[in-house]
Amino acid sequence: MNTEKIDKNILIIGASRGIGLGFVKILIEREERVNIYATYRQKETAQELFKLQIQYSHSLTLLQLDIIEEEQISNLAKQLKQEISELHLVINCVGILHEDNINPEKSLRHINTENLLTYFQVNSIASVLLAKHLLPFFRHSHQSIFAAISAKVGSIEDNYLGGWYGYRASKAALNMFLKTISIEYKRTCPHTIVVALHPGTTDTNLSKPFQKNVPLEKLFSVERTVKQLLTIIDNLTENDTGQFFSWDGNCLPW
Repeated sequence: MNTEKIDKNILIIGASRGIGLGFVKILIEREERVNIYATYRQKETAQELFKLQIQYSHSLTLLQLDIIEEEQISNLAKQLKQEISELHLVINCVGILHEDNINPEKSLRHINTENLLTYFQVNSIASVLLAKHLLPFFRHSHQSIFAAISAKVGSIEDNYLGGWYGYRASKAALNMFLKTISIEYKRTCPHTIVVALHPGTTDTNLSKPFQKNVPLEKLFSVERTVKQLLTIIDNLTENDTGQFFSWDGNCLPW
């Protein structure tokens, strides 16, 4: 493994708000030699990100991306290739729990095929498409990380309450994708660590409708969540690839 000091190339997927935006804010402040590429889907919901880009124009590049469109992911890789040949940290922060016509199912009678497909497109398939198109950027000798934000409710072993069929199943699928990606990456780009990360309940739009039963000490600010996850990321070794980490650093059961 190469440990020479290099300019660090970081890609944050889903950086317009929430945890993704939090990663950009902290990483751009703490890293001295860094190029951060951050994606957003709609400019109108990414105003804070665009303000950051003005402030840090020398090190922050914004790229539009709809993560469920493989052609757009492929084009993203082509855009990156024009500027860099290596990536050292990729974090996919995109996820869906609820939208206008989508809510977590409380029972089987709420199951809807279209909603299930949306859960899987966003929460599962997107990450494996990213791994497919970004693989060439990890074929280098520096330790690197490919991570995706998962959720503890995606753990099959930890499921004691039921419900939330689409969200649970799509996160379980994400975990399987990441585990499988880690095995192939071990062969093709052996210095890349692939992990799933559970952030805990974070005070974002995703968790807003479900916060009332969460104890205050278990409801994390975005800043706290990002710092906790970065502590895990900073301490990963190549032996950790293919693991599922909770915000407190413990490994979660699949």
